[in-house]
Amino acid sequence: MKVLVSVFNNLYTDQRVEKVCRTLDEAGYKIELIGNSWDGLPEMSRPYYFSRIFLKSKKLRFAYLEFQIKLYRELLKKADQNTILLSNDLDSLWPNYLVSKKLKIPLVFDSHEIFTEMPALQGRSVKKIWKFLENKLVPKVEYMMTESESYAEWFQKEYNVKPIVVRNIPRKITDEITFPENNPKIILYQGAINQSRGIPQAILAMNFLEDVIFKIIGDGPKRKEYEDFVLKNNLQNKVQFLGKMVPDEMRKVTKAADVGLSLEENGGVSYLYSLPNKVSDYIQAKVPLVMINFPEMMRIKKQFNVGEVVGDHEPENIAEKIKIVLKNGRNFYKKELEEAGRILCWEEEENKIRNLFKKVETENFQTENS
Repeated sequence: MKVLVSVFNNLYTDQRVEKVCRTLDEAGYKIELIGNSWDGLPEMSRPYYFSRIFLKSKKLRFAYLEFQIKLYRELLKKADQNTILLSNDLDSLWPNYLVSKKLKIPLVFDSHEIFTEMPALQGRSVKKIWKFLENKLVPKVEYMMTESESYAEWFQKEYNVKPIVVRNIPRKITDEITFPENNPKIILYQGAINQSRGIPQAILAMNFLEDVIFKIIGDGPKRKEYEDFVLKNNLQNKVQFLGKMVPDEMRKVTKAADVGLSLEENGGVSYLYSLPNKVSDYIQAKVPLVMINFPEMMRIKKQFNVGEVVGDHEPENIAEKIKIVLKNGRNFYKKELEEAGRILCWEEEENKIRNLFKKVETENFQTENS
């Protein structure tokens, strides 16, 4: 059975898609992953086949349209009657839906976020286009998964669909992690550098902390602005931008940190209801957190004492919570982080994917002897 997986990015750092593809590959499916050239074509290797559609467009809104057209053609070329389509996020759903209907083959939709509620779309006319597509397509999706309980509840309320919840959490780290005696102490943010991530407030929190270095892993449209912000506030000796890293490189830096930050802002329900990847990455690396009091993070905090919660984005308040974690030390949180890590891992999530795809097969590819 072939699974055609498509997503609007260049595949290089998309941990969610990589883990799903690997799970399906190990389950015996023939995987073909399709991405695109937006943000470059870095070299990469995978144990399954992948390709990337070259985009000529230089502006994102045109790149989206170009991708829809080219992806539709690519899916039609590659799909056959023994194919399951797997669309990742709303920006790949339309061509997948059309091909699914044309060839009468099943479609699985994996919504990594609530696309139309992302901060980057708020107050912009283009949101109406995406919302139109969401209204038209999502209620017709028969098989769906999403990343958090809050997302699933939102989709059910909005569109009367019932996604299964497959959290985007890492595989278990089984090797022993030693806690270095860092001087200065390392505070870490990892993820996209864009709006509503609490990054400027975290930068300003460094004014209230001594003997620390704030390391920022990742890239994005706000990086230059935030680098200038660091210089403007004369914090260049306390803040480092490390750029984009592949997961293995990033994990080494994460393991050495003293505190991990997850301080998303309420720029729309897509952020409010998210469970950021970084949260479970920190947990697997046995790094205690300072996190904002959003629903999915509070679910974890109520179950495991993996760090401290801050109720707002005041830099001084963020700094106070960081001080508590630094004073307690990593060993203070170790037992709870280990327990959380045993439960919040991909090995506990991937059976949901296998079961979903078994269901898709059973309901769509029955043999004559079944």
